[in-house]
Amino acid sequence: MVEFYRMNHRVAIRIQKSILHKAEKKLLVRIAERLPERIKSDHLTAIGLAGAIISATGYVLANRDIAFLWVSSFGLLINWFGDSLDGTLARVRNTQRPIYGFFVDHCIDGITITVMCIAAGLSPLISLYAALLVLAGYLLLSIFTYINTYLRGEFKLTFGMFGPTEFRIIVILINTLFIYFPVKNQAFDLLGRTFKTFDIIGIVIALILFIIYLAGFFSDRKKYNRMDPLPSFRGSNSKKQGQ
Repeated sequence: MVEFYRMNHRVAIRIQKSILHKAEKKLLVRIAERLPERIKSDHLTAIGLAGAIISATGYVLANRDIAFLWVSSFGLLINWFGDSLDGTLARVRNTQRPIYGFFVDHCIDGITITVMCIAAGLSPLISLYAALLVLAGYLLLSIFTYINTYLRGEFKLTFGMFGPTEFRIIVILINTLFIYFPVKNQAFDLLGRTFKTFDIIGIVIALILFIIYLAGFFSDRKKYNRMDPLPSFRGSNSKKQGQ
């Protein structure tokens, strides 16, 4: 799916090709068309942030009772509702503010993922270092996306067939697995460190994010090298002309 919006006084391409995008977009448009006029995009952005805080709270409280992971998953649903719907609402009502919206939405995204990853690392689900690895991978991909938006006018929301929505679903599935099979999160020693089962899942997710980032970096490095070749030295050219 390719959509267009204005960014820095030029048209940038919004690329989204995730597994669920077509069905998700239809659902979001239907919801947006039925929202009361008093609900604005900024309200939905705030709801998305509130969902992240609820999710983080559920992770921390899971140290008392593992059932609080349901609260965390519910917070992710609220986060999806607000974060996915704010831009859709603006497009449906033709009230896009591409510069303001881009700035606010993605600054909030940074806060959202940071809060949730740190909270997950403070929960019994995974260790803090595993959660921070996932956070680092996510932020690297975010930076990569924003740089390409500025340099090439392409805002890529998905990598492969996965985007933010699919990522949330994976986390909800992990939460659910931990609720029903907490015993499976056994600790074991590897290379002088203690790992838990769900730490390995987190590390694998982080490695996938790093691999996607590195593959994108080396691929786009070649493209930018062709777009912006090393300039020839004028002095050398002058000597050749003189000869």
